[in-house]
Amino acid sequence: MDNLISFFNNYLPLNDAEKNALSKIVVSRSIKKNHYILQKHDICNHYTFILEGITRSYAIHLNGTENNLKFATENQLIVDLDSFHSAKPSAIYIESMEPSKILQIEKSNLLELFTKFPKFDRIFRVIIENEYIQLEKRIIQNISIKAEDRYQEFLIEFPKLASRIPNTHIASYLGITPEFLSKIRKNISTKC
Repeated sequence: MDNLISFFNNYLPLNDAEKNALSKIVVSRSIKKNHYILQKHDICNHYTFILEGITRSYAIHLNGTENNLKFATENQLIVDLDSFHSAKPSAIYIESMEPSKILQIEKSNLLELFTKFPKFDRIFRVIIENEYIQLEKRIIQNISIKAEDRYQEFLIEFPKLASRIPNTHIASYLGITPEFLSKIRKNISTKC
């Protein structure tokens, strides 16, 4: 719980009543590697906070290829916002990439928390705004920046992630083939 409280305190400090209310609704789970937190066609009913491990959200293209949308590591949240807010079936999967320990907040409990403690409503609004900003940046990068520069930005944004996940997942996130990523990495190493 301390990690989650620290996470929220980065936005707005929680008082004892808010911490207590939060602790009553959070559910702790352990997830094995390659197990789903959310599957396509299910409704996303939880915000998930990563205590340990890595998760990814991804969609599957009509040709069967996986397209990674987001990675979440320790002290980050992951959710399918569209499914969570609309209560419609998800178009994505959320999967653990390592054995993971997570905390989840169920939607009805979160909405009750928003009502009783408006500070949480403000915190989650800022979290969603930050996610939107990240998504905008990623879209702009994908349409206006060379793949090598996108890879360099990935390394800056996720410095420890590159050593923890397979290159195929990084390539999928960058929208390139694993072979092209290998070529980029080779080019970068020869420049150094």
